[in-house]
Amino acid sequence: MSDELCLMTATVLRERIARRDVSPVEVTAAVLGRAQRLQPELNCFITICGEEAMQEARAAERAVMRGEPLGLLHGVPYTCKDLVNTCGVRTTFGSLFHKNNVPSQDAEAVARLRRHGAILIGKTTTSEFGAKCLTDAPLFGRTRNAWSAAHTSGGSSGGAAVAVAAGIAPIGIATDGGGSTRIPAACNGVVGLKQSMGVVPHSQVDDAFGNLTYVTPMTRTVADTALMLQALAGADPSDPWSMDVPVPDYAKAAGATGDLRGKRILYAKAPKGRPVAQEVASAFESALGHLRDLGAELAEMPDTGDFDIEPLWRTINHTVWLTRFSAMARERPGDMSPSLLQQLELATHVSGVDYQQAMFDRTRLFRHVQSLLRENDLLAMPTLSRTALAIDQDLFGTLEIDGQEFPEVRANWFPWTMPFNLTGHPAVTLPCGFGAGGLPIGIQLVGRFRGEADLLHAAARLEAAQALLSHRPDLR
Repeated sequence: MSDELCLMTATVLRERIARRDVSPVEVTAAVLGRAQRLQPELNCFITICGEEAMQEARAAERAVMRGEPLGLLHGVPYTCKDLVNTCGVRTTFGSLFHKNNVPSQDAEAVARLRRHGAILIGKTTTSEFGAKCLTDAPLFGRTRNAWSAAHTSGGSSGGAAVAVAAGIAPIGIATDGGGSTRIPAACNGVVGLKQSMGVVPHSQVDDAFGNLTYVTPMTRTVADTALMLQALAGADPSDPWSMDVPVPDYAKAAGATGDLRGKRILYAKAPKGRPVAQEVASAFESALGHLRDLGAELAEMPDTGDFDIEPLWRTINHTVWLTRFSAMARERPGDMSPSLLQQLELATHVSGVDYQQAMFDRTRLFRHVQSLLRENDLLAMPTLSRTALAIDQDLFGTLEIDGQEFPEVRANWFPWTMPFNLTGHPAVTLPCGFGAGGLPIGIQLVGRFRGEADLLHAAARLEAAQALLSHRPDLR
């Protein structure tokens, strides 16, 4: 029964807890036991909150037995990426500089899950300050893929994705600044949403107006993503993008039956000049076939040249990092990840004019995506150009796709994730097949700005049509 509880979805758990079929204490104990058992193999946690979680579980059980009103996630265990502040629980940012940091206040996303009754079981691994697509850092080492010890978990929310995929907790808080939720979700065969700008307030970000990072859900199913988003969404004074954001019934949208007749989907395999593995292209074509069978009208994107935007993303993002971390790099370079130091060095060559030009180009990209979604309901593309890379992959090394070597991991492995951080449109990845060695492959769907309800409905229908949810990593 212990592993059975661990593999239940949040949607099922909340219903069974409310009916008193299972106890929050039972569930939390099972999840913590699995976390402790798999941690030496997966290395997906920086901190496990065993004592605190059991205390919360006992309080949650008492509330159920007293017949108190229950939140959306009452008694449901969750994990939280170690970039997101948790009051009283160590939050390291994956950095030696903050290895003993204990926040005095929750991030708004964490506060909302607490209010809805969710139980924090641990802080998951991240690359240092979330600064790369591979989850390793001097503080804790490497996090392995849930499906293969020889492969990366992706990043920077690798721990969150692995914990969810491994059945340690059904849901987790992640973050996404260029694909950091969607990359590891695709690598580990789970669902990762980057919602529209402002739908979930980001109370920690330094530049709230020019922001391109998001606090996000990481789950095993689209229904759980919708449920988690329901708890997280809504305005907060800390985030100007969140003002007056409507909160539709995401859970109802994801649970709706029917088909996709009347929906028009524009698709593309890769931005112009970028590679895509044959097994990824094949799985993507299969997913497009399911979308057609569901009644959607599909058309190929005529020109993808405007989406080759890695230099634009890097100019904005690395300038932010240089501002935040340059003093640390000067004072204690030996305590920082070499890849982060290299990225800071790249940013020293960016001028104020370069940065402002990038902001102009960001606006042009937003308007281009808006134009594509004027006549189309969704965009579709492979989440990654190939399956998970080797666990010792160097961010500044080459990557292999179908026997060819390509430079620039970022531009050639996940060209389709960065654009929608810049434009703010919602983008969700979900599994669409498996490649060599059983490694997962993901498809990304992109919706209209603040069109999460329609996006989640389409993703849920595709998920049901593909019938891949029974595929799980072989972990015991």
